[in-house]
Amino acid sequence: MARSVIDPITRIEGHMRVEMEVENGTVKQAWVSGGSFRGMEKVVEHRKPEDAAQIVQRICGVCPVSHNHASTIAAEKAYGIKIPNRARIIRNLIEGAQFLHSHILWLYNLAALDYVNPIDAVTGGADVKLAYDIAQGGEVPQLGAALPAQLSTNSDLYEVQKRLEKFAANGQLSIFSGNWFDAKDADGGSAYHLTPELNLILTSHYLEALKYQARSSEIAGLLGGKMPHVMTIIPGGTAFVPTAQKLDDLWAMVNEVYDWVESTLIPDTLALAVAYPEGLTWGGGCGRFGAWGVFERGSLEYNDRYMPAGVLATKGSLEVSDIDESLITEYVGSSWYEGDGTYTAPDFTTDPKFTEYDVNDRYTWCKAPAYDGKALECTSLSRVLVAYARGQQPEYAAKNAWMVEQVDNFLTLIDPVAASVGKTSLEAAVSMLGRTAIRQLETLYIAQLMKDWTQELITAVKGGSLDDIAAMEGMSAADFASTNMTDYFEKPLTDTGSGSGFWEAPRGALYHSEKVTGGKIDGYQIIIPTTWNLAPVNQNGEHGPIEQALMDGCPVFDGTEGDLEMPINALRLVHSYDPCVSCAVHVTDVKTGKKFSTVTNPWGVK
Repeated sequence: MARSVIDPITRIEGHMRVEMEVENGTVKQAWVSGGSFRGMEKVVEHRKPEDAAQIVQRICGVCPVSHNHASTIAAEKAYGIKIPNRARIIRNLIEGAQFLHSHILWLYNLAALDYVNPIDAVTGGADVKLAYDIAQGGEVPQLGAALPAQLSTNSDLYEVQKRLEKFAANGQLSIFSGNWFDAKDADGGSAYHLTPELNLILTSHYLEALKYQARSSEIAGLLGGKMPHVMTIIPGGTAFVPTAQKLDDLWAMVNEVYDWVESTLIPDTLALAVAYPEGLTWGGGCGRFGAWGVFERGSLEYNDRYMPAGVLATKGSLEVSDIDESLITEYVGSSWYEGDGTYTAPDFTTDPKFTEYDVNDRYTWCKAPAYDGKALECTSLSRVLVAYARGQQPEYAAKNAWMVEQVDNFLTLIDPVAASVGKTSLEAAVSMLGRTAIRQLETLYIAQLMKDWTQELITAVKGGSLDDIAAMEGMSAADFASTNMTDYFEKPLTDTGSGSGFWEAPRGALYHSEKVTGGKIDGYQIIIPTTWNLAPVNQNGEHGPIEQALMDGCPVFDGTEGDLEMPINALRLVHSYDPCVSCAVHVTDVKTGKKFSTVTNPWGVK
């Protein structure tokens, strides 16, 4: 049995290693390792909750707002605060801007190069006129049919091709370097399936995405003071007070990002699905999903959030249950911490003790979180499925109607591929490509919500009543947690208490919990999305979500021995969970002793 190791898988956040045993062209065993100790819980002990909300943002430069928000919610629970409505809307806008930044960055600037080969637009001889015809609904000659949706052409494709020709001519591939464009499928053909024309179009969108992910961050900076690490989300509300000029800038930027997202992301995702349908047949993983909910409605209730909270605890079932904090545990016996116990939320432990890397014992800094004793996937797929499940419940149906309609459309589109492999469309959605594709439904939804919240904020600043805002959110004013429509901040009601902040980062479910005595923290715990998804083997011998997904038929092939040097499908699968990736790879075949290694950083320096 061959063993394949990708180490590290990293680009923006953290250090990650994937080790796999490959037999007959598929992954049979997998171990995922987080390579750095965070220890942020220790840093914020004995500090004020207000300080902690700023400090914990430094866990991540991509999703700092989410950590700020979760910590702030935990503090507000401890302090007994119900935030004013203007603060709630502003915080939704800051969080939404960060989500748009992260989603756009992830799809185009991180994951896309697993499917799109920019240099092929030159070496493959892309016909620019044909590319325009395809984008406008013309036939793709290799398919004998048009794509499911027209592709946007905001850029001059002739100029994009000229830029790519310069890259190819001088051999300096810059941002396109260090990728596995030579990877092969089982039949010996290229693992990259797009035509040169589609590679050209999607590369133009890759370049456009650099602008629009930055524009999204500008929105967060406008409302947050700066980005990353915003300063205006604070326990009690917000320190941002809008002016007419700020609102005008906000309106313009939100609409600019929406127009690009609406015209580009879903059509591109459908084009990838046409080119890589086999990605719907493997990589499902543990099949259990958790979402803590994100973006507050006026009720401030978890299940009532724009992306609601819930747990799908049974594989293959849409029966959704409410969050039960007492069912969250962490096992440390496979991780580099003291002991081998299992701890129940919020009373976890963070006592590091590195030994050695040993997949048969301890092999990661990530603990093994579990919900009701089992692994739980916490991704954007989880959020969408929970929203879809909530939409089947009468009390939440109207508020989740848009997402239910979009998911139903998605399931209809993939049904032929699902049927061809004996799966339902819902089973096929829980796959490598399904996880990658369905996130774009959320991106479009958030882009629309940003427009709605901007209008809400303008209405509130103009003196709109609680009834006005309630009508805009499809609610009754009687269901609002706070009737305060004029302020931006509420003072604490106490200086002693405890609280948990259940929230979401773009990658998935986020949990911050704190105990406060006399205004100072005397206990703090965090479970980030990556901890859930990178969980190691637990006390019952069950692998974590990414490990199970790799073991769920992930193809690693090159003839009959497996593509040890370029396990592109394993990389695609890991990217579908969005841990952020560039690679240094070391691979060994235990039978032949064949080895391969390369180290590449994001700038292409070897």
